[in-house]
Amino acid sequence: MSGMGIRFLMFFSCVLFLLACNSDYTPKPRGYFKIGMPDKRYQTFNQQGYPYTFQYPAYGVVVKDSTFFESRPENPYWINIDFPQFGGRIHISYKEVEPNNFDSLVNDAFTLSYKQHTYKASAIEPEPFVTPKGLSGVFFNLKGNTATASQFFITDSTRHFLRGALYFSATPNADSLQPVNDFLRRDLQQLINTLEWKK
Repeated sequence: MSGMGIRFLMFFSCVLFLLACNSDYTPKPRGYFKIGMPDKRYQTFNQQGYPYTFQYPAYGVVVKDSTFFESRPENPYWINIDFPQFGGRIHISYKEVEPNNFDSLVNDAFTLSYKQHTYKASAIEPEPFVTPKGLSGVFFNLKGNTATASQFFITDSTRHFLRGALYFSATPNADSLQPVNDFLRRDLQQLINTLEWKK
């Protein structure tokens, strides 16, 4: 092949290379795995000796809380509802209302929702509620990459005080956890609306 032919071939190769690099590139958005959601079915938690009863999803597993920051829980009525398929857990703590502790119980619930999550949350929205059973409380919606997106407390203000918080055993990412948070938030509402005190 002559020198002219080699130059032409090199020129033609460079033109093809430049044209190939000139194509439109469209970056794809970050994707997350699709999570299959089970059917909504509920069962009743009504264990003997516990001062409360409520409905919880059939795909949840109730486990007695055996540790609280590496020590024993404050009372025997603390439980967790585990959701193995989501890596989620609802922590439920219970305390009796005594003559001088109601205000501190409410303050503690607000402190736990705000103090621990304010630096990560883009917003914290407290929503007061009254259940069909006449119990009152506050539901906290936390926005952003927080460890929990949903917390609540519910009380009759005279004898019983129950607090719940939904956590995941995953790095907090609001975008990837949003579908599961929305799905389980409905279960939290069912728990709240069906909660009754037994004594």
